[in-house]
Amino acid sequence: MRDALVAAAFQLFLERGYEQTTVDDIVALAGVGRRSFFRYFPSKEDVVFPDHERCLADMTAFLAAGADDAEPVRRVCDAARLVLRMYAENPTFSVQRYRLTRKVPGLRAYELSVVWRYERALAAYLRRRFAARRDGTLQADVIAAAVVAAHNNALRSWLRSDGQGEASAAVDHALAYVQSAFGEAPVPPAGERPEDVVVVVSRRGAPLWRVVQEIEATLGRS
Repeated sequence: MRDALVAAAFQLFLERGYEQTTVDDIVALAGVGRRSFFRYFPSKEDVVFPDHERCLADMTAFLAAGADDAEPVRRVCDAARLVLRMYAENPTFSVQRYRLTRKVPGLRAYELSVVWRYERALAAYLRRRFAARRDGTLQADVIAAAVVAAHNNALRSWLRSDGQGEASAAVDHALAYVQSAFGEAPVPPAGERPEDVVVVVSRRGAPLWRVVQEIEATLGRS
């Protein structure tokens, strides 16, 4: 029933336009009553975004299930990929919705409210993980906003291309940028040392051979 209502709604949106389509038109085409429509969707706007509530619930559960020692920035990046997976499951529908929201200001505003809820879910997780940090709340909010911005930049590029190619590659690239900017450096495996940095202090005007000699002596002591 739910899928039938979504299919009927989008058929009419494409044929008549969003503003010209009423809930009565949708239920008539789907062959159900108004009560059935409102059992699934609180409003006409909600039928345009039928899968976001489920995805938000999945994201919240995914974040809650993460181990306390999981790298937090990587975890929120992985959570954002759940949104990508939702769009990639049905590229045709996702592209149609993208085109529709670009034309209807009310739907763009609705979409922004949905994006804000995703961002708040990511930020809430990071706030818990960063609770002991100085400026932990600030860091959490900034990183959550960066993850959403990077994800949406790549996702919208894919949608503008009519869903051609692999969306995951572009999103992975964008999220890797966030990970490199805000994530923790990986811990070297046991037995491996991080690369050494040698600092040598020498008097001004010392000959180059003397500086090289001091460097060699320092490395030899290491």
